[in-house]
Amino acid sequence: MEKQIVTLSYWLGLLSSLIALGLRALNIFGILTPTVIQQGKTLWYMSFYKGALLFFLIAIATASYASARGEKT
Repeated sequence: MEKQIVTLSYWLGLLSSLIALGLRALNIFGILTPTVIQQGKTLWYMSFYKGALLFFLIAIATASYASARGEKT
């Protein structure tokens, strides 16, 4: 079970990172700029950035827990 959580969390974190980088790149070139940025009002690259960090932390914590239990990966 832990191996599945690690794998899923890793891929979700990677996907969130790629989306965040893509949105940030569009922002740099001036293609996608929101008119108003309020907390919780717009879906912006920072949402995906924080999601990526969360999923990567879940993957690291679960992998550490599994290795501490002695489970073979």
